[in-house]
Amino acid sequence: MVDTTKNTKLFTSYGVSTSKTVAPEMAAKLISKAKRPLLMVGTLALDPEILDRVVKISKTANIPIAATGSSLAALADKDVDAKYINAHMLGFYLTDPNWPGLDGNGNYDMVISIGFKKFYINQVLSAAKNFSNVKAIAIERGYIQNATMSFGNLSKAEHYAALDELVDFL
Repeated sequence: MVDTTKNTKLFTSYGVSTSKTVAPEMAAKLISKAKRPLLMVGTLALDPEILDRVVKISKTANIPIAATGSSLAALADKDVDAKYINAHMLGFYLTDPNWPGLDGNGNYDMVISIGFKKFYINQVLSAAKNFSNVKAIAIERGYIQNATMSFGNLSKAEHYAALDELVDFL
């Protein structure tokens, strides 16, 4: 079992409240209990190892994907429910309780992020953290302090193992 709750050294500061670290088992439980989860995928997920795990997470838990940047092209032939949206606009829309969502069925109650640069996703999740009830789980390689919960700072091997555990627990 990978310890994803260690090594949460902050290199930046964005306010007084920070995310709690989460283990893959707990993240899987929270994702499974969410009524309308959304998997937000960035371009760093184009790494074949990460992309394979993203597809498994989406298919296993039946979670739609918000493909940002250039990630939609890689997901197009993977038989997943992926739609393109700009990451900053998604962060803005998540604060609107009347937003119809990417599928027209209403806003989401949880966003799971993977494949983003740390400085970028921290800014995007800042709006969700401060101006909405949407919970955010960062299953990134680095600790994301503006998420509700996040993995700690992990090596590549630890990150792959943590994602595999997450898939197994889903």
